[in-house]
This record gives sequence, structure tokens and C-alpha cells, in this order.
Amino acid sequence: MKILHLLSTVDPRAGGPTEGVRQSGVAMASLGHEIEVASLDATDAPYVREFPLPVHALGPGRNYYGFTPGYVPWLGREAQRFDAVIVHGLWQYHGFGAWRALRGSNVPYYVYTHGMLDPWFKHTYPLKHLKKWAYWPWAEYRVLRDAAAVIFTTEEERLLARQSFWLYRANERVVPFGTNAPPPHARALRELFLSAYPHLRGKRIVLFLGRIHEKKGCDLLIHAFADHAQRDPDAHLVIAGPDATGWQRPLQALARACSIEERVTWPGMLQGDMKWGAFYASDVFALPSHQENFGVAVAEALACGLPVLLSDKVGVWREVESDRAGLVSSDTISGTQRNLLNWHSLDASDKAKMREQARRTFDARFGIASMVDALTALLQPQAEAIAMASRVAEAQQNAPGAAGAGMASKAAAQKEHSVS
Repeated sequence: MKILHLLSTVDPRAGGPTEGVRQSGVAMASLGHEIEVASLDATDAPYVREFPLPVHALGPGRNYYGFTPGYVPWLGREAQRFDAVIVHGLWQYHGFGAWRALRGSNVPYYVYTHGMLDPWFKHTYPLKHLKKWAYWPWAEYRVLRDAAAVIFTTEEERLLARQSFWLYRANERVVPFGTNAPPPHARALRELFLSAYPHLRGKRIVLFLGRIHEKKGCDLLIHAFADHAQRDPDAHLVIAGPDATGWQRPLQALARACSIEERVTWPGMLQGDMKWGAFYASDVFALPSHQENFGVAVAEALACGLPVLLSDKVGVWREVESDRAGLVSSDTISGTQRNLLNWHSLDASDKAKMREQARRTFDARFGIASMVDALTALLQPQAEAIAMASRVAEAQQNAPGAAGAGMASKAAAQKEHSVS
């Protein structure tokens, strides 16, 4: 198949949507599919050049929303080369522009919401939610309503999405997310990371890896770690990730106020071998998020045999808990403290069993191959049906005296797509 992914940006600091396209796109390309990406980035952005798939950078947009005058004409023209178009994320112009360009065409488009319909945002940012209501009926509602399918990564994300806006209509599908397995040379990767941060040698690292953002619960983790640090003198907290909103400085002040400033390391965004080295050097991974539709870093931690301490607001918490690949509690200070205490209370044998189970859980549930299979199973039938209808219509048009029938057949095929 030929697939076009639409993103607001391919900047890796954007987090899950960009990383998901990177990993799934490379995996599908290796299987013979033709994958391209269009974004609202500037053409000279370094991350555009470094992206491992062909990128059509059509920006930069004129404002935060990303409005780009040439985007819709380009998409209306170029989309005809593809069997499917996939929109990643909501609330920016790349999605509404896709609806404008494709709603009347025979090219199906799909939408990954990436957790952006979670009601947590409504409750946490009520003023922003009111602003979104101002353009929901004429923009995002239509984008979702007319999509061939709206894709969620977990059943929990699908159910929560129905709670944000009363005017909601979508052809919902669940496609479990997946990620690549880590490189095999664990010892060398661990040494690479510890060589860069030698003060962490011999420490039992509690690792957070992700965007430093309010929804991730980093403040809960600092409060909880202050309690944990009193029990374990060799424990050390690593908070690794880009500072998405300028929140790192207040968090560092919180660590000072909790008297653990010297026991928290802030390495910034880790990528490639350094990222994998951090996983392999750690004792446990922690993500006490208030909202997380999936959590790529959770799957990556499990892939490294690293147990995970999650809040029950992370979309995959049920799978982790049922497999005993980690521990789960509430997205509160006390809940995060409980996860750390329960981990500390396990004996060496139980921790070893949980590490073994972590990798088994990744292999069974979150490998990239499973995601690619599920996504292909969703896209392939409709692509084949539209292609078949187009061939039939073309044959009828070319048949002597059948021009009228051919036009009717093509109209019927387009109608069938619009209501599927």
C-alpha cells in the first residue's frame, strides 16, 4: 500500500505521535509499503532532514494553529497517489485541512486522536476547553465524523473520548500501539549511559523518560521519591526529557524544597543509544501520569525488561497489572508513594520475576509487528474495495456505449466510501 501520514510536526520533542509515525512507518516500509509524511514544518528544519521517511514540509504555519495556505491544494492534488491518508492528532490545521481536501474524494483518511479527546484536558484546562468548543462543531467534529475510521490505541482511550464533547460522531476502531525492540547489546548501552553520568554508578535509578509536562505527574514523582529516598540511601531519580512548557525550573525548586536536589538528575532529552542505556541502567521505570493514552516509553521500558510503576490513568495499566509486569496505583502523591514502597518491599526473587515478565509482556502485547499487522488489517480492505470499484468504473467507461453506466458506477463507489 501507499500511505501518507499527516503530522503538525516531525520534531521529536513533540513526543508520541511523531515517534509513532517514525517507528511504524519504518517498519511498514521494510515490508514493502510506500510511506511518506507531510507536516507543517519549515523546509529547512534540521529534524525534517533527519527524519527516516520522505517528508513534505509544507510550512511553517502562520500561527500556533498551523494555518498554511498551500496545504489544502497540495493535499488535494497529491493524495490521489495514496491508498490511505492518516491524520495524527487534533486541534491543528493539518487535520481540518485534510477534511477540506479529502471529504469529497475517493481517498479514505483516518484519524489517530493520540489521547487528545481525553476528558482530563476538559477538567484541567476549562478555559481552553471553551475555546475548543468555539470551533469544534465546524472543524474537529467534522474531521472525526467523515473519517473512514477514528483510531484509538486502547479500549480505555476509546471510551474516554466520548466524554469530552456531546456533539461526537465517529467510526471508532482500536489498533493497539507498538514499538521497536531495543538493540541487543544491553551491557554496552548501559555502560555508555553510566559513562556519561558517572555519579549514577551503583545507584538504584528510578527513571522517568518523557516530555516534562504537567500531565505527566513529575511533581507527584518528586514528592514520592523524597519519601522513597529516606528508605533507600542508594536510590536516585532521573527525570529525562524535553522541557515542553518551562516546567523543569519549578520542579527543580520542588526537589530543593524536598531536600533531594542532589539525588535528582536532569539529563534532558535522551535519544538513540543513550535512551536505551538509561533504560538498561535503571532499577525501575515510573510514569504517574494524569493522562496517557498509551505511553511509548512504557513499552520501551518493558522491552528492556524494566518493570514499570504506573498510575491508573496510563492507557495500558490494566495489561501491565494483569501480567504483573509492574505496579499500578492512583495519580496522586500517596498513590505514587505506594508504588515505590511496594517495589522497594519486593525481595530480589520477586523483582527478578517481574523483570522477566516485563519483556514477555512487551513481546506479547506491544511489539511493532503486532501494531503493523493490526493497522494493515484496518487499511487494506477499504483500499482494495476502492481500487476494485475504480477498475470496474474504468472498464465500464471504456466499454462501447457504457459511458453513462461508468459514471453511475463511479458515483456509487464514492457514495459507498463516504458512508463506510
